[in-house]
Amino acid sequence: MHPLNQLEFSSGVAKRAQYEAFEFTLSHGGVQVRNGSHEHPSEHEYLVRIDDGVPVSCSCPADKHYEGACKHRVAVAIRRPLIDAIADRATGKTVAPDGGRIETATDSNNEERTADEACSECLDDFPCWECVRTGNKPLPE
Repeated sequence: MHPLNQLEFSSGVAKRAQYEAFEFTLSHGGVQVRNGSHEHPSEHEYLVRIDDGVPVSCSCPADKHYEGACKHRVAVAIRRPLIDAIADRATGKTVAPDGGRIETATDSNNEERTADEACSECLDDFPCWECVRTGNKPLPE
């Protein structure tokens, strides 16, 4: 199941998670998220903790004070390679800085599929990164 399906969030949070200039760094506790959209990005760094492939918490004030997932958790969830990199790191696999290079599209079981086959990772209105990268589906406008 896609991480976004396991989070509750508003459409405003989803939009901000997509367009703000986030920078991501893998850390021992999860993913460090820096918001480069702010004048002082270093003052807007938060740790998103991942549990079983789902961003479960964030150190930002919004995640503590409001209902639903914050924009940092949603930003991590829509970037599935981050979730995969955390899982790989937990199992001792080496993570390539560019996320690796896969020439064929694969499903969540790493089985090859053609461009015509449905992808279990894509959401109705938002394709997964692998489908965008391989040209199987365009990003929504």
